Amino acid sequence: MKTKAAIAFEPGKPLEVLEIDLAGPKAGEVLVEMEACGICHTDAHSASGAESWRKFPFVPGHEGCGIVREVGTGVTGLKAGDKVIPLYKSECGHCMPCVSGKSNHCATIMPTQKLGVLMDGTSRFSDQGQEILHFMGCSAFSQFTVAPEISFAKIANDAPSGEICLLGCAVTTGLGAVLKTSQVKAGSSVAVFGIGGIGLSVIQGARIAGAKRIIAVDLHAHKFALAKQFGATDTLGPADLTGSAAEEIIEMTGGGCDYTFEAAGATSAMQEAIRAAHPLWGTCCLLGNTADEDRISIHPTAVLGGRKIIGCTFGGVQGRSELPGYVDLATQGKLDLAPMVTHHLSLNEINHGIDLMHAGKSIRSVIHF
Repeated sequence: MKTKAAIAFEPGKPLEVLEIDLAGPKAGEVLVEMEACGICHTDAHSASGAESWRKFPFVPGHEGCGIVREVGTGVTGLKAGDKVIPLYKSECGHCMPCVSGKSNHCATIMPTQKLGVLMDGTSRFSDQGQEILHFMGCSAFSQFTVAPEISFAKIANDAPSGEICLLGCAVTTGLGAVLKTSQVKAGSSVAVFGIGGIGLSVIQGARIAGAKRIIAVDLHAHKFALAKQFGATDTLGPADLTGSAAEEIIEMTGGGCDYTFEAAGATSAMQEAIRAAHPLWGTCCLLGNTADEDRISIHPTAVLGGRKIIGCTFGGVQGRSELPGYVDLATQGKLDLAPMVTHHLSLNEINHGIDLMHAGKSIRSVIHF
Protein backbone atom coordinates (compact mmCIF):
# COMPACT_ATOMS: atom_id res chain seq x y z
CA MET A 1 0.00 0.00 0.00
CA LYS A 2 0.98 3.66 -0.25
CA THR A 3 1.47 6.04 2.66
CA LYS A 4 2.34 9.72 2.85
CA ALA A 5 5.33 10.20 5.15
CA ALA A 6 7.97 12.72 6.21
CA ILE A 7 11.43 11.24 5.63
CA ALA A 8 14.89 12.16 6.90
CA PHE A 9 17.09 11.27 3.93
CA GLU A 10 20.30 12.95 5.08
CA PRO A 11 21.60 14.28 8.42
CA GLY A 12 20.79 17.93 8.97
CA LYS A 13 18.57 18.31 5.90
CA PRO A 14 14.86 19.26 6.02
CA LEU A 15 12.44 16.36 6.06
CA GLU A 16 10.93 15.43 2.70
CA VAL A 17 7.23 14.62 2.47
CA LEU A 18 6.63 11.88 -0.08
CA GLU A 19 4.26 9.05 -0.89
CA ILE A 20 6.15 5.83 -0.24
CA ASP A 21 5.40 2.11 -0.06
CA LEU A 22 4.39 0.34 3.14
CA ALA A 23 4.18 -3.44 3.42
CA GLY A 24 1.39 -4.92 5.50
CA PRO A 25 1.79 -6.37 8.99
CA LYS A 26 3.51 -9.73 9.43
CA ALA A 27 2.92 -12.15 12.30
CA GLY A 28 2.60 -10.32 15.62
CA GLU A 29 2.42 -6.90 13.93
CA VAL A 30 -0.23 -4.22 13.58
CA LEU A 31 -1.06 -1.67 10.87
CA VAL A 32 -2.19 1.68 12.33
CA GLU A 33 -3.59 4.75 10.62
CA MET A 34 -2.17 7.76 12.43
CA GLU A 35 -4.60 10.55 13.33
CA ALA A 36 -2.20 12.98 15.04
CA CYS A 37 1.44 13.24 16.05
CA GLY A 38 3.35 15.78 18.12
CA ILE A 39 6.70 17.18 17.01
CA CYS A 40 9.33 16.41 19.65
CA HIS A 41 12.92 17.62 20.05
CA THR A 42 14.03 13.99 19.82
CA ASP A 43 12.74 13.74 16.24
CA ALA A 44 14.79 16.76 15.17
CA HIS A 45 17.77 15.69 17.29
CA SER A 46 17.96 12.33 15.53
CA ALA A 47 17.39 13.82 12.07
CA SER A 48 20.20 16.31 12.67
CA GLY A 49 22.83 13.59 12.67
CA ALA A 50 23.75 14.16 16.33
CA GLU A 51 23.64 10.39 16.90
CA SER A 52 26.71 8.91 15.23
CA TRP A 53 25.12 5.46 15.05
CA ARG A 54 21.86 6.56 13.41
CA LYS A 55 21.30 5.18 9.90
CA PHE A 56 19.47 7.09 7.17
CA PRO A 57 16.95 7.37 5.54
CA PHE A 58 14.21 6.90 8.12
CA VAL A 59 10.67 8.07 8.96
CA PRO A 60 10.75 10.03 12.28
CA GLY A 61 7.88 10.65 14.67
CA HIS A 62 7.07 8.88 17.92
CA GLU A 63 4.45 10.96 19.79
CA GLY A 64 1.35 9.75 18.01
CA CYS A 65 -2.16 8.43 18.27
CA GLY A 66 -4.07 6.41 15.71
CA ILE A 67 -6.52 3.65 14.84
CA VAL A 68 -5.73 -0.01 14.21
CA ARG A 69 -6.68 -0.94 10.64
CA GLU A 70 -5.23 -4.43 10.28
CA VAL A 71 -3.55 -7.03 12.48
CA GLY A 72 -1.17 -9.84 11.56
CA THR A 73 -1.46 -13.46 12.59
CA GLY A 74 -0.97 -14.15 16.27
CA VAL A 75 -2.13 -10.70 17.44
CA THR A 76 -4.56 -11.22 20.31
CA GLY A 77 -4.69 -7.95 22.26
CA LEU A 78 -5.67 -5.58 19.48
CA LYS A 79 -8.27 -5.54 16.70
CA ALA A 80 -9.28 -3.26 13.85
CA GLY A 81 -10.93 -0.11 15.19
CA ASP A 82 -8.98 0.07 18.45
CA LYS A 83 -7.42 3.44 19.31
CA VAL A 84 -3.76 3.17 20.23
CA ILE A 85 -0.65 5.14 21.12
CA PRO A 86 2.60 3.88 19.54
CA LEU A 87 5.24 3.06 22.15
CA TYR A 88 8.91 3.82 21.73
CA LYS A 89 9.24 1.90 25.00
CA SER A 90 7.53 -1.38 24.21
CA GLU A 91 6.28 -3.82 26.82
CA CYS A 92 6.45 -7.51 25.93
CA GLY A 93 5.59 -8.58 29.48
CA HIS A 94 7.99 -11.51 29.63
CA CYS A 95 11.60 -10.24 29.32
CA MET A 96 13.63 -9.59 32.48
CA PRO A 97 13.18 -5.77 32.56
CA CYS A 98 9.42 -6.10 31.97
CA VAL A 99 8.83 -8.69 34.69
CA SER A 100 11.22 -7.01 37.15
CA GLY A 101 8.90 -4.07 37.74
CA LYS A 102 12.06 -1.95 37.93
CA SER A 103 12.48 -0.80 34.31
CA ASN A 104 10.52 0.03 31.16
CA HIS A 105 13.41 -0.81 28.82
CA CYS A 106 11.89 -3.87 27.14
CA ALA A 107 14.76 -6.17 26.10
CA THR A 108 12.68 -7.95 23.44
CA ILE A 109 12.49 -4.92 21.17
CA MET A 110 15.75 -3.09 21.88
CA PRO A 111 18.21 -5.05 19.66
CA THR A 112 16.30 -4.31 16.44
CA GLN A 113 14.64 -0.99 17.30
CA LYS A 114 17.93 0.89 17.38
CA LEU A 115 18.76 -0.50 13.93
CA GLY A 116 15.60 0.98 12.41
CA VAL A 117 14.01 -2.37 11.58
CA LEU A 118 11.24 -4.50 13.02
CA MET A 119 11.82 -7.67 15.00
CA ASP A 120 12.45 -9.83 11.91
CA GLY A 121 15.30 -7.53 10.88
CA THR A 122 13.52 -5.83 7.97
CA SER A 123 11.66 -2.57 7.36
CA ARG A 124 8.10 -2.20 6.08
CA PHE A 125 8.87 1.16 4.41
CA SER A 126 10.46 1.56 0.97
CA ASP A 127 10.69 4.11 -1.84
CA GLN A 128 11.27 2.92 -5.40
CA GLY A 129 12.98 -0.18 -4.08
CA GLN A 130 15.11 1.70 -1.52
CA GLU A 131 14.63 0.62 2.09
CA ILE A 132 13.37 3.37 4.41
CA LEU A 133 14.05 2.65 8.07
CA HIS A 134 11.73 2.88 11.07
CA PHE A 135 12.33 5.25 14.00
CA MET A 136 12.05 4.34 17.68
CA GLY A 137 9.71 1.54 16.67
CA CYS A 138 7.01 4.11 15.84
CA SER A 139 7.61 6.18 12.66
CA ALA A 140 4.53 8.25 13.43
CA PHE A 141 5.26 10.93 10.79
CA SER A 142 3.52 8.60 8.35
CA GLN A 143 -0.19 8.37 7.63
CA PHE A 144 0.09 4.62 8.12
CA THR A 145 2.71 2.72 10.12
CA VAL A 146 3.45 -0.89 11.09
CA ALA A 147 4.99 -2.11 14.34
CA PRO A 148 4.78 -5.13 16.67
CA GLU A 149 1.71 -5.49 18.87
CA ILE A 150 3.91 -4.97 21.93
CA SER A 151 4.66 -1.45 20.65
CA PHE A 152 1.10 -0.16 21.02
CA ALA A 153 -0.95 0.81 24.07
CA LYS A 154 -4.70 0.40 23.69
CA ILE A 155 -6.58 3.42 25.02
CA ALA A 156 -10.16 4.68 25.24
CA ASN A 157 -11.70 5.13 21.79
CA ASP A 158 -13.21 8.50 22.72
CA ALA A 159 -9.86 10.03 23.72
CA PRO A 160 -9.16 13.10 21.51
CA SER A 161 -6.19 12.13 19.33
CA GLY A 162 -4.97 15.71 18.78
CA GLU A 163 -4.28 16.08 22.50
CA ILE A 164 -3.84 12.51 23.72
CA CYS A 165 -0.98 11.99 21.24
CA LEU A 166 1.18 14.06 23.64
CA LEU A 167 1.06 11.10 26.04
CA GLY A 168 3.15 9.22 23.49
CA CYS A 169 6.18 11.09 24.81
CA ALA A 170 6.24 14.53 26.46
CA VAL A 171 3.36 14.31 28.92
CA THR A 172 4.10 10.78 30.07
CA THR A 173 7.81 11.56 30.37
CA GLY A 174 7.21 14.53 32.66
CA LEU A 175 4.30 13.08 34.59
CA GLY A 176 5.96 9.71 35.10
CA ALA A 177 9.24 11.33 36.15
CA VAL A 178 7.36 13.01 39.00
CA LEU A 179 4.83 10.40 40.04
CA LYS A 180 6.67 7.13 39.35
CA THR A 181 10.43 7.65 39.07
CA SER A 182 11.04 10.46 41.60
CA GLN A 183 7.89 9.89 43.66
CA VAL A 184 7.54 13.54 44.64
CA LYS A 185 6.01 13.94 48.09
CA ALA A 186 3.23 16.29 49.11
CA GLY A 187 4.47 19.55 50.62
CA SER A 188 7.85 19.38 48.85
CA SER A 189 9.67 21.95 46.72
CA VAL A 190 10.29 21.36 43.01
CA ALA A 191 12.27 23.18 40.31
CA VAL A 192 11.87 22.49 36.60
CA PHE A 193 14.53 23.56 34.09
CA GLY A 194 12.98 23.87 30.62
CA ILE A 195 9.31 24.68 30.11
CA GLY A 196 8.46 22.80 26.95
CA GLY A 197 6.07 19.88 26.70
CA ILE A 198 8.02 17.77 29.20
CA GLY A 199 8.64 20.61 31.64
CA LEU A 200 4.99 21.64 31.69
CA SER A 201 4.06 18.01 32.34
CA VAL A 202 6.52 17.92 35.25
CA ILE A 203 4.73 20.98 36.64
CA GLN A 204 1.33 19.31 36.30
CA GLY A 205 2.69 16.14 37.89
CA ALA A 206 4.15 18.12 40.79
CA ARG A 207 0.80 19.84 41.28
CA ILE A 208 -1.02 16.49 41.29
CA ALA A 209 1.55 15.15 43.80
CA GLY A 210 0.80 18.07 46.12
CA ALA A 211 4.13 19.93 45.89
CA LYS A 212 4.03 23.15 47.90
CA ARG A 213 6.45 25.15 45.76
CA ILE A 214 7.06 24.68 42.02
CA ILE A 215 9.72 26.84 40.38
CA ALA A 216 9.72 27.07 36.57
CA VAL A 217 13.02 28.03 34.88
CA ASP A 218 13.32 28.90 31.19
CA LEU A 219 15.10 31.26 28.80
CA HIS A 220 11.79 32.36 27.25
CA ALA A 221 9.62 34.47 29.57
CA HIS A 222 6.54 34.11 27.34
CA LYS A 223 6.20 30.52 28.59
CA PHE A 224 5.72 31.53 32.21
CA ALA A 225 2.02 32.38 31.98
CA LEU A 226 1.24 28.82 30.93
CA ALA A 227 3.61 27.43 33.56
CA LYS A 228 1.67 29.32 36.25
CA GLN A 229 -1.63 28.15 34.76
CA PHE A 230 -0.42 24.58 35.15
CA GLY A 231 0.70 25.03 38.75
CA ALA A 232 4.05 26.85 38.96
CA THR A 233 4.29 29.08 42.02
CA ASP A 234 7.49 30.89 40.93
CA THR A 235 9.25 31.60 37.63
CA LEU A 236 12.86 32.39 36.78
CA GLY A 237 14.15 33.78 33.50
CA PRO A 238 17.33 35.63 32.49
CA ALA A 239 15.81 38.96 33.50
CA ASP A 240 15.27 37.69 37.05
CA LEU A 241 18.84 36.57 37.68
CA THR A 242 21.91 38.33 39.03
CA GLY A 243 23.83 35.06 39.20
CA SER A 244 22.95 31.54 38.14
CA ALA A 245 19.51 29.98 38.34
CA ALA A 246 20.82 27.41 40.83
CA GLU A 247 22.16 30.14 43.11
CA GLU A 248 18.81 31.93 42.98
CA ILE A 249 16.90 28.74 43.80
CA ILE A 250 19.24 27.92 46.70
CA GLU A 251 18.58 31.42 48.07
CA MET A 252 14.80 31.15 47.51
CA THR A 253 14.47 27.77 49.22
CA GLY A 254 17.06 28.09 51.97
CA GLY A 255 19.43 25.46 50.62
CA GLY A 256 17.94 23.90 47.51
CA CYS A 257 14.84 22.08 46.29
CA ASP A 258 13.68 18.67 47.41
CA TYR A 259 13.36 17.70 43.74
CA THR A 260 14.71 19.21 40.53
CA PHE A 261 14.00 18.17 36.95
CA GLU A 262 15.98 18.95 33.81
CA ALA A 263 13.76 19.03 30.73
CA ALA A 264 15.76 21.27 28.41
CA GLY A 265 18.08 18.79 26.72
CA ALA A 266 21.14 20.89 27.53
CA THR A 267 24.12 19.98 29.70
CA SER A 268 24.19 23.50 31.14
CA ALA A 269 20.65 23.02 32.43
CA MET A 270 21.61 19.62 33.82
CA GLN A 271 24.49 21.11 35.80
CA GLU A 272 22.20 23.80 37.19
CA ALA A 273 19.49 21.30 38.08
CA ILE A 274 22.01 19.18 40.00
CA ARG A 275 23.30 22.20 41.94
CA ALA A 276 19.76 23.37 42.71
CA ALA A 277 18.84 20.07 44.40
CA HIS A 278 19.37 20.18 48.15
CA PRO A 279 22.85 18.77 48.90
CA LEU A 280 21.63 16.57 51.76
CA TRP A 281 18.36 15.09 50.50
CA GLY A 282 17.59 16.58 47.10
CA THR A 283 16.84 14.43 44.07
CA CYS A 284 17.73 15.64 40.56
CA CYS A 285 16.03 13.82 37.68
CA LEU A 286 17.56 14.25 34.20
CA LEU A 287 15.18 13.91 31.26
CA GLY A 288 16.75 15.69 28.28
CA ASN A 289 18.48 14.20 25.25
CA THR A 290 21.89 15.52 24.14
CA ALA A 291 24.58 14.86 21.53
CA ASP A 292 26.85 11.80 21.81
CA GLU A 293 29.86 13.86 22.84
CA ASP A 294 28.08 15.83 25.59
CA ARG A 295 29.13 15.27 29.19
CA ILE A 296 28.30 16.66 32.61
CA SER A 297 30.82 17.00 35.42
CA ILE A 298 30.37 16.87 39.19
CA HIS A 299 32.69 16.57 42.13
CA PRO A 300 32.13 13.39 44.20
CA THR A 301 31.22 15.50 47.22
CA ALA A 302 28.14 16.67 45.32
CA VAL A 303 26.48 13.37 46.21
CA LEU A 304 28.23 12.33 49.42
CA GLY A 305 25.82 14.33 51.56
CA GLY A 306 22.82 12.45 50.18
CA ARG A 307 21.90 14.30 46.98
CA LYS A 308 20.70 11.86 44.31
CA ILE A 309 21.05 12.14 40.54
CA ILE A 310 18.67 9.92 38.62
CA GLY A 311 17.08 9.79 35.19
CA CYS A 312 14.40 8.03 33.21
CA THR A 313 12.98 7.53 29.77
CA PHE A 314 9.24 7.84 29.16
CA GLY A 315 8.92 8.65 32.85
CA GLY A 316 9.73 5.04 33.74
CA VAL A 317 6.15 4.19 32.72
CA GLN A 318 5.26 0.73 31.38
CA GLY A 319 3.52 1.50 28.12
CA ARG A 320 0.88 -1.18 27.68
CA SER A 321 -0.04 -1.73 31.33
CA GLU A 322 0.34 1.77 32.83
CA LEU A 323 -0.10 4.32 30.03
CA PRO A 324 -3.88 3.81 29.71
CA GLY A 325 -4.20 5.04 33.32
CA TYR A 326 -2.32 8.22 32.44
CA VAL A 327 -4.69 8.72 29.50
CA ASP A 328 -7.58 8.39 31.94
CA LEU A 329 -6.13 11.27 34.01
CA ALA A 330 -6.44 13.44 30.91
CA THR A 331 -9.93 12.33 29.92
CA GLN A 332 -11.08 12.86 33.52
CA GLY A 333 -9.87 16.48 33.42
CA LYS A 334 -7.00 16.02 35.87
CA LEU A 335 -4.48 16.89 33.13
CA ASP A 336 -4.80 19.99 30.98
CA LEU A 337 -3.47 19.11 27.53
CA ALA A 338 -5.18 21.54 25.13
CA PRO A 339 -3.08 24.63 26.07
CA MET A 340 0.10 22.68 25.35
CA VAL A 341 -0.84 22.34 21.68
CA THR A 342 0.13 25.76 20.39
CA HIS A 343 0.14 24.92 16.67
CA HIS A 344 -1.99 22.59 14.54
CA LEU A 345 -0.25 21.69 11.27
CA SER A 346 -0.53 19.41 8.26
CA LEU A 347 2.21 16.92 7.41
CA ASN A 348 3.34 19.23 4.60
CA GLU A 349 4.10 21.88 7.25
CA ILE A 350 6.31 19.65 9.36
CA ASN A 351 9.56 21.55 8.76
CA HIS A 352 7.80 24.76 9.80
CA GLY A 353 6.79 23.02 13.02
CA ILE A 354 10.40 22.00 13.65
CA ASP A 355 11.52 25.61 13.07
CA LEU A 356 8.91 26.86 15.57
CA MET A 357 10.21 24.39 18.13
CA HIS A 358 13.84 25.40 17.69
CA ALA A 359 12.91 29.08 17.94
CA GLY A 360 11.07 28.49 21.23
CA LYS A 361 7.81 29.70 19.67
CA SER A 362 5.81 26.54 20.30
CA ILE A 363 5.13 24.26 23.22
CA ARG A 364 3.91 21.44 20.99
CA SER A 365 3.01 21.50 17.31
CA VAL A 366 0.70 18.64 16.39
CA ILE A 367 0.53 17.17 12.91
CA HIS A 368 -3.01 16.18 11.86
CA PHE A 369 -3.34 13.57 9.13
